[in-house]
Amino acid sequence: MKYRVLGKTGIHVSSLCFGTMSFGDAADEETSKAMFKRCREVGINFFDCADVYNEGRAEEILGRCIKDCREELVITSKVFGQTGKNINDRGLSRRHIQLGVEESLKRLGTDRIDIFFLHRFDNLTDIEETLRALDNLVHQGKILYPAVSNWAAWQIEKALGISSRQGLSSFACIQPMYNLVKRQAESEMLPMAAEENLGVITYSPLGGGLLTGKYSTQGKPATGRLIQNSIYEKRYGEGAYYQVAENFTNYAKERGYHPATLAVAWVMGHPTITAPIIGARNLEQLEVSLAAADLNMTKEWKEEISSLSIPPVPATDRSEEVI
Repeated sequence: MKYRVLGKTGIHVSSLCFGTMSFGDAADEETSKAMFKRCREVGINFFDCADVYNEGRAEEILGRCIKDCREELVITSKVFGQTGKNINDRGLSRRHIQLGVEESLKRLGTDRIDIFFLHRFDNLTDIEETLRALDNLVHQGKILYPAVSNWAAWQIEKALGISSRQGLSSFACIQPMYNLVKRQAESEMLPMAAEENLGVITYSPLGGGLLTGKYSTQGKPATGRLIQNSIYEKRYGEGAYYQVAENFTNYAKERGYHPATLAVAWVMGHPTITAPIIGARNLEQLEVSLAAADLNMTKEWKEEISSLSIPPVPATDRSEEVI
């Protein structure tokens, strides 16, 4: 396992991050612990979680997994989503953030969260209010580094500007979606992260399963996230995505690679990305993604694979003019 420095933090994290969204749902506690153990065996020290994953069960299981090795690990969690029946049990208000961290710490069985993500953008709460709440948590020692997921680049830059002017703890890491069929992050998000020297951990490297070799223009499996989950079905429902998946699957198999392995390696090959987040329901799925750590995705190879997909629109309308 290779290790990379997370942005400006000085923290070394494994080049693969394991996402625990399956803990307590698709993976029972025994399977979750087995996958955690396997990740540790190959050198992964970076684990991603969220308060809303399976109504807190993922944090609880992860907390039991890390009990004997907490100081060796970098743990993330998130806040925003609905965590209770109260009308204020969601969003990025100071109230919900403070209470959310307290509950996450209890479930994880730890005294701090290393990387703490704002899970979504909150249109109802002033950004400065949110940033001050995060800064307070840093001073309390309950989180070490604020971070952000699923925000637009302009929203992140606005927040960074406020943090700089007000002397507040600023975002150290971002978590955007990124895979061969969802490349929007290349337009503004990843260039922004490179300019600001932010850590980047990306989610959904397999496109919700689309890039695992099970989907094509000719057919789909009987079950799967893209079949059973309406959000993923909508996210990856475009016919063009299935054509990309089919082309990519043929490319990978012709060269002797499992499509999922190559899909993760392709994400790892982007120079701005610290670590893609891999997930799994069982050890068999996990092994396929772990194999990506052994591939050397060169710039030329990444470009060749990129040509199989639809390039994202440029950030400006005058990109044809080279200055």
